[in-house]
Amino acid sequence: MGQALYRKYRPQKMSEVVGQEHITTTLSHALKNNNISHAYLFTGPRGVGKTSVARIWAHDINGIPYNEDNTYSQMDIIEIDAASNRRIDEIRELRDKVYIAPTTAKYKVYIIDEVHMLTKEAFNALLKTLEEPPAHAVFILATTDSNKLPDTIISRTQKHVFKPVNEENLSKQLSVIAGKENIKIDPKALQQIAKLGKGSFRDSISMLDQLRNTSSSLTLGDVTELLGIPTDDEISSLVNSIYNESDSSELIKHLDTLINKGFQANLIAEQMIINLRNQYINNSPRIVSEKTISLMDDLLKVNSATNQHRYLEIILLKYSVPKKEISTEKIQEPKKTASTVVENISTVKTTEKDEPVIAKDVKAEKPNITEDDDVFSELLIELKKQYNTLYSIVRMAEHNFSGNKLELNFTFPFHYKKISEENNKKIISKIMKDLTGSNIKIICNKIEKSAENIKENKPVTKSEKNIEGISNIFGSAELLES
Repeated sequence: MGQALYRKYRPQKMSEVVGQEHITTTLSHALKNNNISHAYLFTGPRGVGKTSVARIWAHDINGIPYNEDNTYSQMDIIEIDAASNRRIDEIRELRDKVYIAPTTAKYKVYIIDEVHMLTKEAFNALLKTLEEPPAHAVFILATTDSNKLPDTIISRTQKHVFKPVNEENLSKQLSVIAGKENIKIDPKALQQIAKLGKGSFRDSISMLDQLRNTSSSLTLGDVTELLGIPTDDEISSLVNSIYNESDSSELIKHLDTLINKGFQANLIAEQMIINLRNQYINNSPRIVSEKTISLMDDLLKVNSATNQHRYLEIILLKYSVPKKEISTEKIQEPKKTASTVVENISTVKTTEKDEPVIAKDVKAEKPNITEDDDVFSELLIELKKQYNTLYSIVRMAEHNFSGNKLELNFTFPFHYKKISEENNKKIISKIMKDLTGSNIKIICNKIEKSAENIKENKPVTKSEKNIEGISNIFGSAELLES
């Protein structure tokens, strides 16, 4: 069985580690000065050399030459995969054995990979060992997510942060490996692999390994096709279609063509973001706009969508349809006076089941309809466009807008609690400022209405009786309209 290239070309010495000179230099100086710490924390993205450096360091401090083939032959260098051995029992066993002196080496070294996967109880057990370690023990903790480690663990380690390997270094290293393996590949194809590797040395070599047997001479087209990545020209054409406000149906056909070629929607969206970002950085006149920022934000969400293809399709339609096809004018109801409201109510036909609302009661509740009400209507329109959940709550409020103050009065505690949240108040305040040009203070009140008062002030219609019946079934639970 052949050996995977990423294993075959795993670094055996600190000098062979690519792109982490800030760490390898520090460790080499520490070894020279015999300044060995009892615990190290290696953190950074996957595939950048954390485990390799941990193994090399474990051998270096023991004065033993490191070789990938004899990694597991050293009894005093113990590797633990925390993803599989995350329970407290495994760490207790480690704690019990750590005090046993090394068999042949100077130090007994424990390499714990993906250490952030340990349970809380396991971390507590490990902490006791790190607090008072024996002189012959060295711990090397490796993780892709140091934020999940307790501060008490981090504070007892020497932390080294690994960086993503830049594309230039990746491309050079891939070229060296391709030469040794007699892989004929175009330099542009190597650059594309390095770009798709996203800073991961292991992922980049794995892609090269995957492609080596597909063609006698690999080109950029081979890489993009075999790895399911659209070409730059195809992505540029898709992006340009949006900003040229091309025919929407043609744009969707273009997307379908890419999907039918086997390109996944999330990868198309990702390449579009890269294309837009590059143009934005280069100050492309069409791209530097709020539209671009909003488009990139929506494209980021494709990866988490249930139906990625359709979600991307909707995004393209949203941003490509010419403005003349979409009415962006705000819908405003004609202004009404109190007299017209009363007149309209009085002309409504009544039935036995739906009692009419008495005109004088309406006048008592709303003496007149002013421009303030129009502003509140526009607030609801903007909320519905951008924040549908907030819209469904705010529209339930009784409002009072005067001066630089908007009061929102709620009957349901849930509505009052949600709108009282600072973030939601800021959203409403910002929209109000956009509408009025002034800073509006948002005040939320919770009001109590007795059943008796509600019956006196507002007759119950058939639909309200139905809602009341449903509410009784569910124990007076809050009902939200769809």
